[in-house]
Amino acid sequence: MGNEFIGRSAELDRVRKFLDDPRHALGVVYGRRRIGKSRLLTEALRKCGCPSVFFECRQSSDRDNADKLLAAMEVQLGLPRMAFQRMEEVLEYLFKYAEDRPLVLVLDEYPHLQKLIAGGDGVIQGLVDQYEGKSKLKIILCGSHMDIMRSLVEHAAPLYGRAGLVLHLKTLDYYEASAYFPTFSNEDKVRLYAAFGGSPGLLRHIDPGKTVRENIIDVFMEPDGVGTTLTDMLLSELSKVEKANLVLSALATGPLRFSELLAKTGMESSPVLDYVLKKLDKMEVVRKEFPINAKNDRRRTFYSIGDLPMRFHRRFVEPNMDNVNYSGAQAAYDAAVEEEFETQYVPQVFEEIVKQFLIRRNRAGKMPVRIDDIGTYFYNLPELRSNGRFGVVTLDKNGCVCYEVKFRNHPMTQAEVDAGKLQVAKSPLVCTRFGFVTKAGYEGVAPSSDLTLWPLDDLFDPENF
Repeated sequence: MGNEFIGRSAELDRVRKFLDDPRHALGVVYGRRRIGKSRLLTEALRKCGCPSVFFECRQSSDRDNADKLLAAMEVQLGLPRMAFQRMEEVLEYLFKYAEDRPLVLVLDEYPHLQKLIAGGDGVIQGLVDQYEGKSKLKIILCGSHMDIMRSLVEHAAPLYGRAGLVLHLKTLDYYEASAYFPTFSNEDKVRLYAAFGGSPGLLRHIDPGKTVRENIIDVFMEPDGVGTTLTDMLLSELSKVEKANLVLSALATGPLRFSELLAKTGMESSPVLDYVLKKLDKMEVVRKEFPINAKNDRRRTFYSIGDLPMRFHRRFVEPNMDNVNYSGAQAAYDAAVEEEFETQYVPQVFEEIVKQFLIRRNRAGKMPVRIDDIGTYFYNLPELRSNGRFGVVTLDKNGCVCYEVKFRNHPMTQAEVDAGKLQVAKSPLVCTRFGFVTKAGYEGVAPSSDLTLWPLDDLFDPENF
């Protein structure tokens, strides 16, 4: 896609409002690696047109960071090289410099600097307070260390209450991500999103001149592929969380409840697993989903790998590295990945895409009745020795709507629609309406007032949200 900036219109607008607001001097932007933080800020500064310095903090020393920032100021602002030796001195100079002119300073990977300067947050707090109303300098602290960046603005932290912008940048949803590969069919957009997810740093490597298969092999299956490299970077961060790999391996094939995960990992106690899950949740690698009918019930909560490239890697790449080394990436993909990816993995992700679609419509006010909640529905009928789970259920003021989602090659028939309704009728779930979303459309299904039918193409039609 070259250097074109794609999506993030809402986030750009938030940064723009911060840059235009003279009341606030401090902004905080954070999110996982390769999520597009630096690119977002660079684009916002380009659109703003005001003078700026973009500086990536180093894991070196206070003196080295001061030297490097002074060099950046020389190049980006045209200032003469100065002889400051501490970052605090450089920052105070910039506050004074901006007393009669606007200026933006981005300190990227701020946690590196925070560790090097004693009371670093307090230093910035003191300068912000000292020059409030006198300087036009805006400082944006940016970083990917989630715990540290969140803690900057927590209660009792030195910078608490001082940030006019706190932006947690997350992955793009399926529709935003598809703008990175617009020439592919809608079916293939689903497949690409299932593997690549919504991280711009990875999406940029999709080649429109290659097939889905070729792109996946090049990026994920080849030993030196970009997807493997980025996943390895994340795994190096996860190595600090004991037993994280054990949990991810257990979740590779799909969502599990806490008890199932405890048994599959063989961990010695619930508190240990609970600790690991909380850490992975904060790192946005693992997510938990409460059934819509059992909020905060751990027994019915499902855990899954929320990061799609990581999920793909754990399910298909890691188990097949020996095959790749022995027979090559293409042969390994064809033998061990292709069928399962198409028939099991992509249909699971398609459910998540449908939830994103419904949320998009709801936010745009396009749903017939506003959705108050969306999730799964889990039921257990001990007397009948049966249990089940409906993957997509919404709740509104009139009751529940259950959606059946199919990513398969043959159209849905009236008999299948009736069977889906009957399955719900046999459960405790009471529905006011039913929805069906299919890749291949419908054949002979009669319209009815309690039925909504969505073909795949509707999920990519901007008129629907």
